[in-house]
Amino acid sequence: MKNFYNSLEALKKNPYMVFIIAFAVIIFIGAILLDLPLASQSGRSIGFIDALFTATSATCVTGLAVVNTAEHWTIFGKIVILVLIQMGGLGVMTMSAMISFFLGKKISLKTRVLIMEERNVDELQGVVRLTKSILVYTFLVELVGAVLLSFVFVKDYGIAEGIAFSIFHSISSFCNAGFDLTGNSMINYVDNPIITFTISSLIIIGGIGYFVFWDIYDSKSIKRLTLHSKLVIIISSVLLFVGFILVFVLEYNNANTIGNLNLSGKIQASIFQSVVPRTAGFNSIEIGSLRMPTVMVMVILMFIGGSSASTAGGIKVTTLGVILVSIYNFVKGKRDIEVFMKRIEYTTVIKAVSIVGIAVFLINVVTFILTITEINKGFDYLDMLFETISAFATVGLSRGLTPELSNIGRILLSLVMFVGRLGPLTVAFAFLKQHKNIGNYMYPEGKIIIG
Repeated sequence: MKNFYNSLEALKKNPYMVFIIAFAVIIFIGAILLDLPLASQSGRSIGFIDALFTATSATCVTGLAVVNTAEHWTIFGKIVILVLIQMGGLGVMTMSAMISFFLGKKISLKTRVLIMEERNVDELQGVVRLTKSILVYTFLVELVGAVLLSFVFVKDYGIAEGIAFSIFHSISSFCNAGFDLTGNSMINYVDNPIITFTISSLIIIGGIGYFVFWDIYDSKSIKRLTLHSKLVIIISSVLLFVGFILVFVLEYNNANTIGNLNLSGKIQASIFQSVVPRTAGFNSIEIGSLRMPTVMVMVILMFIGGSSASTAGGIKVTTLGVILVSIYNFVKGKRDIEVFMKRIEYTTVIKAVSIVGIAVFLINVVTFILTITEINKGFDYLDMLFETISAFATVGLSRGLTPELSNIGRILLSLVMFVGRLGPLTVAFAFLKQHKNIGNYMYPEGKIIIG
């Protein structure tokens, strides 16, 4: 019993492990609910592994699905998925704080510390006010998105179902989840500007994050923006523009994607498909029909993902920015890592390299295992790599492999989604023991030949 209490006390001092356990509990509760016959249109249990995969995909705001969301799940099942998406998008601790607000309870110091870690902020002061602001911001953006989408969905599905569709897709878009109720994602709306630009805007807003928008509002000037905001805005803009141009050019004459659309449709589809790989798994064209160069473009965009402290996944644009800036400064022979007249700490560079290193290692190991377990499914290596990166970056785009996965494959990708949503470093920190004997000493320098 004493060992149990000691373990419990140690757990309380490890916020990273608390995040993992909290997310795991939410996922397992969601899996149990989705496994109920009440959740399936057939009135039969979907099976716990499939329920677990769906719950993981929803909570980790990924969007990969082993069954058609619109056709398989009942209203109860769809509500469970929507709640999991919202919880995953906001974060477990933020949702916990929201419940406390509604119940009129005070937020404990321990909860404030956990929220601080979850939101990736450095100061404990003002955490509760920050959480309230994030909640208001989130629900306001989702409300505006739902109103805009209702102009299309109410017309197509009637008032009650159209409003439900609008709310579901607005939350799914803002949280970068990619789950849909149309049964065919946004393919039927490929040249509908309201759907294209509303969903794209929600994905971008959710993927950039609250802190950048607050910084823009608070600074009132581009020059006064924080270094974080500058990197996010610049790199995100470049990726969106380059992605649009590449999709437009590479798929222009592909009759199976955008080749048969008029110019307006081609532009809308290209914009949409340059936005969604940034971790929201909607699609307005057939992903399985894309040309190989376009698939590679999407693999890169998915791997990079969105912004830190947002609903997006991937290694994050700031991680990419830090690495690129570090390479540039090293090649230029500078002593410090400098950008926009600011110096980046070497610990930040090490953190960025660690994130990329862990991500590359995990993706390659899982893809290799999938080439063994899914060898008879008729998919090639690129398809499996695409699926693995889509899971890690919590994107949800698929080239058709997900519904065909074996149980081993589904469990593997569930773990990848879990690690991708929490962050590879968070998981690493949770399981690696902290060094307790850090002294004021330094070892002699050792020389290693590089390159």
